[in-house]
Amino acid sequence: MNPLFSDKFIVLVVDDDPDSLGMINMALDDIGIAVLVALNGQQALNVLDQVTPDVILLDAIMPVMDGYQCARTIRQMLPLMPIIFMTGLSEEEDIVKAFEAGGSDYIVKPIKPQELIARIRQHSTHAKMLTDARQALDASCQHVFCVDDHGILLWATPDAQQLIDQYNEEQQGAQPELKQQLSSWLPNGMAGHDLALAMKDQYFTVRYFKQTNEDEFLLKIQSPNAEIDPAQLEHALQITNREAEVLLWIAHGKTNREIADILEMSPRTVNKHLEQMYPKIGVDNRTAAASIAIQSILGGKIGRPAHV
Repeated sequence: MNPLFSDKFIVLVVDDDPDSLGMINMALDDIGIAVLVALNGQQALNVLDQVTPDVILLDAIMPVMDGYQCARTIRQMLPLMPIIFMTGLSEEEDIVKAFEAGGSDYIVKPIKPQELIARIRQHSTHAKMLTDARQALDASCQHVFCVDDHGILLWATPDAQQLIDQYNEEQQGAQPELKQQLSSWLPNGMAGHDLALAMKDQYFTVRYFKQTNEDEFLLKIQSPNAEIDPAQLEHALQITNREAEVLLWIAHGKTNREIADILEMSPRTVNKHLEQMYPKIGVDNRTAAASIAIQSILGGKIGRPAHV
């Protein structure tokens, strides 16, 4: 943040109307709020390269870049930034367009200073709560991330981002992409059905957690439960208890040698159990076997419709 504003609440006003700019600047300055000004969307983006305000007030119709395009770009850069549209356009389609572009609120001109200040306080308080919650998640090493309904990543805690980046790197060129998988799965996720994703050396599931906005969904990455009783796999898949123990650790990405150490047997014995188990569960490799195990661990709830 620019040191000139480090001790002040900052509002960026994006408007090409001198009268509006003058009135808003006077009203906010009277209560100790620092005001930055941009005359169009492109100027606003240039300002954001240098300073991150607490709230953005945005006109809809401006030269060079209008408010709608500007809001879409800002929302990608700063997912939690409060964006309040303030415009003379009052038709329903104009209001809907503003919210679809990423607006948090909409005020019709002429602006009433006290109403504007109340909206600014409300949205800045909400944004601070979300920011504090996100920072708490970051500090607690939670695997949480947020996407829109197209599966596009809006933000992620560091641990979740690392795992997502690793998955995307391993899956380069694979179809469908992660965002497509998330978008297709979201309705089922909201109905309580987890999404299973396989990587080279581990397997994890994505669980729907909460909808935080009309187009923002909190998701949590987790591993299959390591404390699960192998008997669940034994009974579900009609395999021996020892094969179930081996399969359980396969689902957790363990190598044959690691499984041998855990179960106190030789790697050759682990491999023998796998060879005997594969035909029983209808697979021919450990990745497919792990997928079968995850489905059994989750009770089959992997991206299936709620009525199944």
